[in-house]
Amino acid sequence: MTNKLYDTSLSLLTDLYQVTMAYGYWKSGTAEKEAVFNLYFRKHPFGGGFTVACGLTNVIGYIEHFSLSKKDIRYLGTLTGNDGQPLFEEAFLDYLAQLKLTCDIEAIPEGTVVFPNEPLVRVRGPILQCQLLETPLLNLINFESLIATKAARLRLVAEEDTLLEFGLRRAQGIDGGMTASRAAYIGGCDATSNVLAGKLYGIPVRGTHAHSWVMSFDTELEAFQTYADVLPNNVTLLVDTYDTIQGVRHAIEAGRTLEQRGHKLAGIRLDSGDLAYLSIEARKLLDEAGFTDTAIVASNDLDETIISSLKQQGAKINVWGVGTKLVTAFDQPALGGVYKLAALRHEQTPDSSPDAWDYKMKLSEQAIKVSTPGIQQVRRFRNEQGFMADMIYDESSTGAHPDKATMTMIDPLDFTKRRKFDASQPFDDLLVPVFRGGTCVYENPDIHAIRERVQTQLAGLHPGVKRFVNPHTYPVGLEKKLHELKTELIMKLREGNDQNASSRTTESPA
Repeated sequence: MTNKLYDTSLSLLTDLYQVTMAYGYWKSGTAEKEAVFNLYFRKHPFGGGFTVACGLTNVIGYIEHFSLSKKDIRYLGTLTGNDGQPLFEEAFLDYLAQLKLTCDIEAIPEGTVVFPNEPLVRVRGPILQCQLLETPLLNLINFESLIATKAARLRLVAEEDTLLEFGLRRAQGIDGGMTASRAAYIGGCDATSNVLAGKLYGIPVRGTHAHSWVMSFDTELEAFQTYADVLPNNVTLLVDTYDTIQGVRHAIEAGRTLEQRGHKLAGIRLDSGDLAYLSIEARKLLDEAGFTDTAIVASNDLDETIISSLKQQGAKINVWGVGTKLVTAFDQPALGGVYKLAALRHEQTPDSSPDAWDYKMKLSEQAIKVSTPGIQQVRRFRNEQGFMADMIYDESSTGAHPDKATMTMIDPLDFTKRRKFDASQPFDDLLVPVFRGGTCVYENPDIHAIRERVQTQLAGLHPGVKRFVNPHTYPVGLEKKLHELKTELIMKLREGNDQNASSRTTESPA
């Protein structure tokens, strides 16, 4: 039986309520109303001090191939409401069948370190189209950013050691495995065990053998010698099937045979037991036998905390294979990205008009869930030591290039904390054009360049931001005009709600 998932377009990769809202916009005549949405997250994953933006390449691919097929339209026509009648009228389905995306999209390049409340993606265009992009963009950005961040944390603790991603067998389905392999390499892994990811993405692939190989022979030594005969240029032997220390001795014997044939024992792998103790003892045996260049590979449910602990214990491991806890982001199931409406364009009003936009924001009794209005851009200030601070500003009120004026940044958690940056301070505006009128204008770097960008970005952060326990909070704030706009809008919305509540309580029951 054919798997239908791989015989269809991905344009219906969305939640139903996105389509029902799109129908509502179309039916009410507001489908073409210009809107701006911002995609951002509210809190760093893993209790950390930074997040790595990832997933833009797949966003570009999704948007470039967006087109509702005849099968998609027929399926939508089968959906019914609570009364059993069709959910959507034929004219709307005909509209969707002809729909082409015409949005302008800005995004922060993959591999950039980012922080809460900063827009990773900004979408501007007809509100119906912007709405249809919400779920797929969140799906594509959230998971990859989560895994890339986990891999970056592993890279920090592994330091110069080799870091391998071994997670395909434990990943959340085929797509989860492929996506995780890509994001893990970007975040800092050196290679993957995932052969398909190696083929599609150009990631180096690495692997050894399983316990079943050893168990399929009469003796462990025979298994090792046979493997060395078959693959003399790729010999890393798994030594813990029966007795780890004895397994190391058998690996040394196989290694001596390899040397006689002009090859080397590349490594041994430990997959169970006390990895610190066993690696130290294995290193002694290997060095005494002259195998000083043979690597010791460790696996077995590793993560950044365990690797850090093993290093503190003096473990002699120099290759780390991380699987389950990387590709499943074991202690953080989701990034928690959101996609919020930030502005609506007044009809027939030029961009240059101060009244061109009606700013929108979400209020909440939880401060963390109060969104920020405006057509947002992120300005990252830097000096010789690295990154100084990120300031979120509104392009429509501050101007697209506020380069010649002093800018004041206000701490969103304490408005009395203010910081000024004059025009001489070096900076980068992080959001860059990706789509214009639905056409891609972005030159997407290859996966290796994105991976290098992660390490360059991490080098720009203060060490305190990168520590795992109680990391320093990197400064992120709102530009003064945007802060004032947000405060004014909050007061206006709260006053309106108070007045409505007051009028309801004074109304006569009759």
